[in-house]
Amino acid sequence: MVDIKHLARRLVGADKNPDVHVVSSKDFLKKNSFSPKKFIVDYVLSLFPIIRWITRYNLGWLSGDLVAGLTVGMILIPQSMSYAKIAMLTPEYGLYSSFVGVMVYCFFATSKDVSIGPVAVMSLEVAQVIKHVHAAHPDNDWSNPQIATTLAFICGFIVLGIGMLRVGWIVEFISAPAVAGFMTGSAITILTGQIPGLMGIASRFDTRTSAYKVIINTLKNLKFSTKDAAFGVMGLFALLLIQFGTQWLGKRYPNRARTFFFIGTTRNAFVVLILTVAAWLYAHPRKDAKGNYPINVLKTVPRGFQHVGAPYIDPALLKALAPDLPVATIIMLLEHIAIGKSFGRLNGYKIDPNQELIAMGVTNCVGSVFNAYPATGSFSRTAVKSKSGVRTPIAGVVTGVTVIVALYGLTDAFYWIPTAGLSAVIIAAVADLIAPPSQVYNFWRVNPLECLIWWAAVLVTVFSNVENGIYTSVIASAVLLIIRVARPRGHFLGRVVIHQDDQKETREIYVPMATQHTPAGVLNPHIKVDPPVRGVVIYRPEESVLYPNSSLITGTLADHIKATTKRGKDMTNVPLRNRPWNDPGPRRGKPTLTEEDLAKPLLASVVFDFTAVSHVDTTAVQALMDMRAEIERWTDRPVTFHFCHILSPWIRRALVAGGFGIPADPSGRVHIPFEVAPIVPPSALGVERDADGYVYRDLTKNKKVEDIEEAEIGTAQVQGSPSVSSSRTDFEGSLVSTATPYFHFDLSSAVRAAEADALAANHSRRSSSLDKYDTK
Repeated sequence: MVDIKHLARRLVGADKNPDVHVVSSKDFLKKNSFSPKKFIVDYVLSLFPIIRWITRYNLGWLSGDLVAGLTVGMILIPQSMSYAKIAMLTPEYGLYSSFVGVMVYCFFATSKDVSIGPVAVMSLEVAQVIKHVHAAHPDNDWSNPQIATTLAFICGFIVLGIGMLRVGWIVEFISAPAVAGFMTGSAITILTGQIPGLMGIASRFDTRTSAYKVIINTLKNLKFSTKDAAFGVMGLFALLLIQFGTQWLGKRYPNRARTFFFIGTTRNAFVVLILTVAAWLYAHPRKDAKGNYPINVLKTVPRGFQHVGAPYIDPALLKALAPDLPVATIIMLLEHIAIGKSFGRLNGYKIDPNQELIAMGVTNCVGSVFNAYPATGSFSRTAVKSKSGVRTPIAGVVTGVTVIVALYGLTDAFYWIPTAGLSAVIIAAVADLIAPPSQVYNFWRVNPLECLIWWAAVLVTVFSNVENGIYTSVIASAVLLIIRVARPRGHFLGRVVIHQDDQKETREIYVPMATQHTPAGVLNPHIKVDPPVRGVVIYRPEESVLYPNSSLITGTLADHIKATTKRGKDMTNVPLRNRPWNDPGPRRGKPTLTEEDLAKPLLASVVFDFTAVSHVDTTAVQALMDMRAEIERWTDRPVTFHFCHILSPWIRRALVAGGFGIPADPSGRVHIPFEVAPIVPPSALGVERDADGYVYRDLTKNKKVEDIEEAEIGTAQVQGSPSVSSSRTDFEGSLVSTATPYFHFDLSSAVRAAEADALAANHSRRSSSLDKYDTK
């Protein structure tokens, strides 16, 4: 059995370096092993975060949750009916979604601030989906609520699956500027779509087309504004006046800022109440023979839950919804996770994205039982909830009770709410989603490319539609990430000797050679950078070396070496038939090396600084091997490759597999110096070198007996034992494994070793030349 195993290792080449120990799959499995029973128990408990804190619930938390829950409820009721209007649904469906969202979420939430329910952007997407389904399948009789409820169930199921599989990290691939651009474009689209309703001209043209078309049509039909404009414009004016007035008063009188804050948060309910009373006083006596009123009002809103039951999922409808599911799911994910993370940072806690996706998925799946349409996190209501002093997710239950009271006790009053007033509520709410100029300028300051992505997302959303806007955001983020990975920068380094201005002690650092091209503020462009010893090249890539960028990195290094060092073999007398076709050189008899080439050094060592390298794959190792062969053909002699800052054992394993880190001549290991450092006493004190290649030295063996006794007496006089972290110990050990002497811990030691190789190679070359001369 042992012979078979040995033969198999020889067949696959596993015995090339039997004394070099590298990390193995067994080590990986051992490090990541777990108890299945404990994993299952922890997983199940993690699905219900409420278990961790509900037993410590107290009256202090209850008071904060009551205030926050009631405050959000007063905002949610008029907003939910308004957003249902955007989604091409009747107002009660917004109330259904509101109730389920706030009630179910609290049992699965890891955020105390997030408020789930109908939101403007998701409502706009629901309207687009309904419009697409009816346009693509005109023969079917699917109602708008059926399409919306089915969409909520399927999107919820998808999001629930993503959370259960713990792959919520996929949302991190979409950058913050891309999300902000999409949200800004969607807010502009919603705002422009509500202006016709505000002015009473919504019936004259399609208000759900591209935003720029809605703006043009609104300006054309503005002269046809109806009496609804009186309610809409005055309502919007009142909302903005209360909002900015309370903000100004809060800053003017900081002692009463909280009072003004709560006054501002109730502006929606207050303005809708005033507009409802005004609409009843004006419209009730002016009903015509057909039962119409001079202004548009909501009219009958069904009382209570009218459509509770198992949702009917039509397979044909699922096929019709398939093209729109990616966008709807992405919107549901992005908005909620972005809001949760933002308010978690603001209030000093961290959310679990996977658990948040589970909470959102369960909410939408359960919501389909109540005929609710898709719900996700609301930025405006979350902000209000946070500022209201919410303490736990139980505040959502208080909000849910408020919605139930409205559903069963206030539906008769909803009859007289003017639709223009709801348009005013929507416009005032979505205005906060538009990124302010300061945020856009900050995007530009941080990264101009990401600012361009923001602009692309906004413009595509405004001049096309929401779907294309979200696809632009996602694709642009992915393309930028791929470009950064596939086209990384790298630097050739040189030496600078520095010291503090009040001290004479100096030290060496390594900086990019081309300091004159360094942007201002990063490095003084007038710093004198000394190149390494002749024959040494130091290169630092700024990205992991992977298959998309390995050719660029190795090609850049090879081209630089050929441009700055001379060829090792004189091709003057080499017959043309023996020269490579891609580098034939000059014609026969003419010198291949000019005076400029002769002045260049001959390469001896290459140093790779892997400070920024966290991963290396198979393609990258093969590219490094090919580059090594290409460089050694150019130099016509072996070249040593030194690596530093290899902190991942898997990078070390990959490089060893490619033949790096180990001298071509095994006997050369004893001639390569290694660095030692103080260590804690190893378990086996008599071992001078362990299986991993680490060397140990017992310094007590070199001490005199008197010194040891003095040390023992001095130690006895000190109370307590010495710290393990102390740099003074009786043992030393090699900092890195001596089995791979070309792997160094820091750049300075790597450069010193490379320079020693270069000096030895040059000395050997001169000695060889003298031997040839003596022979002649």
